[in-house]
Amino acid sequence: MNQARGFLKEFRAFAVRGNVVDLAIGVIVGTAFSKIVDSLVKDIFMPLVNFLVGGAMDFSNKFFVLSRPANYAGPETYADLTKAGATVFAWGNFVTIVINFILLAFVIFWMVKAINTARNKMELEAEKVTPPVPEDVLLLREIRDALKNK
Repeated sequence: MNQARGFLKEFRAFAVRGNVVDLAIGVIVGTAFSKIVDSLVKDIFMPLVNFLVGGAMDFSNKFFVLSRPANYAGPETYADLTKAGATVFAWGNFVTIVINFILLAFVIFWMVKAINTARNKMELEAEKVTPPVPEDVLLLREIRDALKNK
């Protein structure tokens, strides 16, 4: 019984420790933020990129069939072939995922850069607003400096 109380006390101390709570908040905010960034890439940047390159950059249906099931006469799509048991080298899906990753990394880079710029501006403004040093502190510094020189 005493051992169980000790364990529960230790677990409670661990669970409410700042790092665990911070981690939980980070995961929750990160999940919400990932949806925003995902939408930004999918709904804003990808249509612009597709417009600029003159068509859809969706390579997910590009593949090579390495082996087909015997007597297969179904549609020649990736989903149908894999469902039928064909061995498919799906290079297009990989290329699409790599392109999405690069765009996602690019968007996150610029968002972090903007946040850091805003943070630096706020820190500079905070430094400008620092109150003047009181006169007694200045006097003590002068006395200290005068004693150092002797």
